Amino acid sequence: MDFSLYFKSRQGEIVHLLKNIVGRESPSQDKKAVDACSAFVVGEFKKTGAKITRFPQKKIGDLHFVEFPGSPKSPADGRILILTHIDTVWPVGKIDKMPFYISGDKVYGPGVLDMKAGLVEAIFALKALHQLSLRPARKIAVFINSAEETGHDVSREIIARLARSSGLVLCLEPALPGGALKTQRKGRLVIRLEVKGKAAHAGTPEKGVNAIEELVGQLHRLKRLATAGVTISVDLVGGGEKANVVAETAWAVMDMRFWSSAQKDKIVGAFKHLKPARPGAKFKFDIESLTPPMEKTKASVQLFQQAKKIAAAMEISLAEGRTGGGSDASIASSLGVATLDGLGPDGDGIHADNEHLLLPSLVQRTALLTELLRQL
Repeated sequence: MDFSLYFKSRQGEIVHLLKNIVGRESPSQDKKAVDACSAFVVGEFKKTGAKITRFPQKKIGDLHFVEFPGSPKSPADGRILILTHIDTVWPVGKIDKMPFYISGDKVYGPGVLDMKAGLVEAIFALKALHQLSLRPARKIAVFINSAEETGHDVSREIIARLARSSGLVLCLEPALPGGALKTQRKGRLVIRLEVKGKAAHAGTPEKGVNAIEELVGQLHRLKRLATAGVTISVDLVGGGEKANVVAETAWAVMDMRFWSSAQKDKIVGAFKHLKPARPGAKFKFDIESLTPPMEKTKASVQLFQQAKKIAAAMEISLAEGRTGGGSDASIASSLGVATLDGLGPDGDGIHADNEHLLLPSLVQRTALLTELLRQL
């Protein structure tokens, strides 16, 4: 079966579905909007004959698990887990100023690349297998995250549980520019550092302990952790009460990225061993968010080689690369499960007003995903 030709002949249907999903705006923080978009997407998955499990949520959009049957001899623990997310960074109403449209071979719109196109790929791949009566060797499952952009403990826990019982994981995040897959991703730590000092009149500052000054000094020292491959960005700060009172409290929130778990441990260790420069100052830090790095593993290297071979037979050249951004694929990879990321289409402008994908890439990636599901 030549899936490249098969999906090229269905390009109009693919674009129509993508337009419908993009038009249903779904910012992470708007549960009502996310659930409405999910209801539409789940309805499309039902057309493939898949079984749908809903995980109701109170604060975030409901999570969904799609199960597509494999052959009767499919191993119970050998399924393919596909990771997707339905939420975007764009608020409701953005589509009025950033409409869905096509210019040449580029498709524009909020969330079109990150990652509603990935959902379209998964839907059409399963539809093809269903309509053509092609039973894959493995069972296939699709997890639809409703809070990937913001992160949430519940979705992380479900992804980890599903990954542990899967043979391999494919993530449909966008490809690297040029179409390369992502076999390495940086991990991310968001840490809040709080400093407690002592208030005093600003005219006699020596009677107090200035928490803001202590915080500034510590942030400069922590910047030394930014060695090769490690970045530290101080993005939120606050403290003090009045201009004529020595600040009793101060805080900062930092975003740190790293390539390895060893680098992460070094960062956390530095926070644990912070020592005040001013007598009487005290520290407290909390890890607000942690995404593990997607490190290159033997299992993932072997999976990439398999995918590369399958792609070559389709006259598709697959390359690999790495990126500083995080994704749900990192959760699966950190558990030792063979994982490939970046199987979504090529494009540009993620989280920017010029977000777009390359239409030929979307058609090609849908064909490749279908073939991977059939052969892996």
